Amino acid sequence: MNKVLLTGRLTRDPEMRSLASGKAVTQFSVATNEYIGQGKEKAEYHNIVTWDRLAQTCGEFLGKGQQVAIEGRIQTRSWDDDRGQRHWKTEIVASHVEMLSGRRKKDYAAENAANGLAAQASVYGEAAEEEDADEAAAIAAAAEPIAEGDEAVVAA
Repeated sequence: MNKVLLTGRLTRDPEMRSLASGKAVTQFSVATNEYIGQGKEKAEYHNIVTWDRLAQTCGEFLGKGQQVAIEGRIQTRSWDDDRGQRHWKTEIVASHVEMLSGRRKKDYAAENAANGLAAQASVYGEAAEEEDADEAAAIAAAAEPIAEGDEAVVAA
């Protein structure tokens, strides 16, 4: 039986492309840790390949640093280059990818940027705090429930 189960973090953003046949393929690598005793770890790096719908999903939702669980099979490919040298590449063809860290890595970057801006605004003192309080009050007023009989317009 050829079955692989891995849990690790992406070492780079996935690279998605379409083949001439129209099939989508996404490639990325995952780092896993092996505990070798005395508090030491050894990192292993695995090349992952996904196809079709799973490839599109991985390309859209995964990012560097995100933790994933992968189920698939090991495959070794070989080819000859222009100079006639033989090359081999062992990779995992994933049949199932589960996102363990929740949101996309890009969302974490956006959140960190927003927190940085908030910290920068706090440097400006009480004036910024007063503006924030006014803005929070305006948001709260806009979020009040619609009174019975009022009609709401919802964008589709």
